[in-house]
Amino acid sequence: MDAATCLKSLLLAIQQYRDGGTAQLAAQLQRQVEVSCGLQCENLLSSGQFLPTECVSGLVELAGNPNTSPALTSAIISLLAQLGSDDASREILHSNYNLTGTLAAVIHCHSSTPGEPLVLQCLQVLQKLTYNSRTFQFTNYIHDLIAFMFHHSQSQNDDIIMPCLGLMANLCRDNPSVQCHIKSMDNVRQFYRTLINFLAHNSLTVVIFTLSILASLTLNEKVGEKLFDAKNIHQTFQLVFNIIVNGDGTLTRKYSVDLLVDLLKNPKIAAYLTRYQHLSACVAQVLGLLQSKDPDSAATVLELLLAMCRVTDLRSQLCAVVFRPSGPRLRAAGVRQGGGTDGGRGLALLQWLNSPVEGGDKCSLQTLQLLNELLEVPILFGLCVSESTLSFVEVLLPVVLGLLKGPDPPQGEAHLRKHCQRIAHVSTLLLNILPDSTRSLVSSQVSAQLCFAQVDGLLSCCHGNSPLTSLAPASSSDLSQLCAEALLKTLELMSKLRQQVTDMETSFYRMLQDQRTVTPLSLALTSHHREHVQTALSLLAEATPLPDFPSLVLGESIAANNAYRQREAELSAKRVAVQGVPALRASSSVAEVSSGYRSVGSLVEKIQSGLELQEQTKDSPLSDIIDVYEQKLAGFASKESRLQDLLEAKALALSQADRLIAQYRLQRAQAEAEARKLAGLLKDAERRREDLQGELSNQVLEVERSKADMEELLQHNARLQRDSEEHQTLKGAYNALLNRFSESERLLKELQAAHVSLSKQMDTLRKNHEALQHQRDKLTSALQDREEEIRCLQSDLQQRDGLTADLRSKEEALKEAEQKRRDLEETVDVLRKELSKTEQARKEASIKASSLELQKSQLEAKLKQKEDELTKHSAMIAMIHSLSSGKMKSDVNLSL
Repeated sequence: MDAATCLKSLLLAIQQYRDGGTAQLAAQLQRQVEVSCGLQCENLLSSGQFLPTECVSGLVELAGNPNTSPALTSAIISLLAQLGSDDASREILHSNYNLTGTLAAVIHCHSSTPGEPLVLQCLQVLQKLTYNSRTFQFTNYIHDLIAFMFHHSQSQNDDIIMPCLGLMANLCRDNPSVQCHIKSMDNVRQFYRTLINFLAHNSLTVVIFTLSILASLTLNEKVGEKLFDAKNIHQTFQLVFNIIVNGDGTLTRKYSVDLLVDLLKNPKIAAYLTRYQHLSACVAQVLGLLQSKDPDSAATVLELLLAMCRVTDLRSQLCAVVFRPSGPRLRAAGVRQGGGTDGGRGLALLQWLNSPVEGGDKCSLQTLQLLNELLEVPILFGLCVSESTLSFVEVLLPVVLGLLKGPDPPQGEAHLRKHCQRIAHVSTLLLNILPDSTRSLVSSQVSAQLCFAQVDGLLSCCHGNSPLTSLAPASSSDLSQLCAEALLKTLELMSKLRQQVTDMETSFYRMLQDQRTVTPLSLALTSHHREHVQTALSLLAEATPLPDFPSLVLGESIAANNAYRQREAELSAKRVAVQGVPALRASSSVAEVSSGYRSVGSLVEKIQSGLELQEQTKDSPLSDIIDVYEQKLAGFASKESRLQDLLEAKALALSQADRLIAQYRLQRAQAEAEARKLAGLLKDAERRREDLQGELSNQVLEVERSKADMEELLQHNARLQRDSEEHQTLKGAYNALLNRFSESERLLKELQAAHVSLSKQMDTLRKNHEALQHQRDKLTSALQDREEEIRCLQSDLQQRDGLTADLRSKEEALKEAEQKRRDLEETVDVLRKELSKTEQARKEASIKASSLELQKSQLEAKLKQKEDELTKHSAMIAMIHSLSSGKMKSDVNLSL
């Protein structure tokens, strides 16, 4: 269900419950409220649409009605709390619908049972609703609410103490009227004692709430001087910083930051914080929180840093922490502690400048403000820019220029406002980093085309939202001021860089001669901000000598601005005067005027009668009578002016009534249009019902046909069931054969593997046999050679026997030859033994080869037998397949 349909149903349920008020309608409304709680309610109230406005008005009225059941009231409050999820919606609920008073009335009705869930729910919603919102003391519900919180904050129930203290902290903060009312109460001293006892509570949230209330009520009194003196303030600082860094939730961190911001408004406490010895470490830990991806926590931290920058001494110390150069020891310590390195602080700020996280727009603007404050310090005090600051500026410039090079400003007032604020802050930041040491760095990255495009877009925005071109409301006038401020800052930046950047001077003078610059210049010259006036005057001094500068149009625009402001001031003064005059005083002034008329009439009658005039003027001169007339006429003139003011107030009330009547007529026209739309939808629904009725009759016929087909299908299904049983039996036989086939195939694979291994062994043996045969041949040939040599030697020996003379001479040679022969015979014996061993090994190898051949023949016979069995199994499987395929074909024919 979409949002519009759900809201229409909710509005209808509210109207029905108002008219009837029965339990059934209440239950129906409660169900519709619970369904509406599932909607996406972001920015629903700030859209200004008719349906959400009427629904919220009805829900607030029902929630404040004492006759509404607690369950329904609780559901309504839950839905309203969901609608007020963002700051703008909370402000609308607080100011336009008076939801704060309604919730206070609910609490007052159930004050006898403070522990009831409805009361706790109202207190929690009130705490969220009144955060950073002003509540005046003279409203009719604030007295009872403060009395309720006074009474129940002294109880022992933590569930009610915490929301009571949080709500009172919201009401007391920056609200002198509520503070005076609380201080004038009788039991305020007892309340102070209770708050001081809460400082020892085990919940840090309760402690922070208590410190916030005490700071709001007693900061400038004797009690506050004792609580926040020089002895205790350092413990308070340490406590607050610990809660900010190590807090258990965003709520506690927000209130801790608000407390520290309020304390910094006191000059004495700000001086104490300046002399706090652990300030640098605490600020470094707080800066480490910026590395998280939570925009709420980052916005809270940036708010604290901006508040610290407003104190001069704290700002210089903050600069020293942020721009401190990172060292290896510090970096390692930062990694161990998980708080980020020193260099990571500046990087965290740069990440929040252009954060892709949802809800990071506010953080981006706050980061720009913080950097403006930090980088303005060297300019204010005439200090030189340090190397660490210069390196940070080098990294900062591309990110800042990326914000300027972003997409065109989107449509819509809220987005356009953010865009103008961002351009103004970026231009101010670039102006702050334009001393001599960084001017070249900035001028090298800023282009004239970029500045010209930004000025042209801002001129279009400023001209479109000018209060002179159309009678715009206050919000549009404020938007025009923002556009004008951003434009003047950008023009000032162009003026500073016109000598260093190419084509910047031409673009600057071209923009000054554009007629659209008249509107922002006139707004700045008539502004109450001194800085805007000075910037406009400096630009005007540059623009006046130009030939095409529209001076006359600027004068007319300034005069029109002044007239517009004077008229607004007169109307606001009249509104204040009319609102400040009570009805009783008005009636008394009318009676006084009528009595004055009667006295003057009687005096005129006496003057017209000459005798009485002569008798009265004998003792009094004529000048006294004239003085009396002048006094009476002056009184009549003042009373006439007072009556004129009353008439103008009545005219203003009539104009408001006419506007309300026009709004009512518009709402009535919208309601009639909705009614006509609903009537058309009803007709369409009736026509569709008739069509569906015809379709239903056709469907009935189809159902009857389907029943007949179903009977045939049932019979066919029985036949198929029988065939399926037969198929299952055949499938079982097939599975058994398939298992046998798989087993045979496994055995075949094993036999094949054994055959392969035996073949490999036979090959190796054959190779060994061939090698041994070759070695035997070699030995045989060597033996034959030796025998041949022996025969040669023997023949030589026989020849030498006949020669006795030579025998004695060669006896020694013969002995040596005999020794060689013996050695050769030993060698031959050894070779014969080796040959016999080789022959024996050959015989054994031949035996093994013959046995392997026998095994091979046996395995081949077994393999052939298995192949025969396999062919038989394959034939059987083919036959089963043929049988099953034939059965399936018959089944298909049957189904067809």
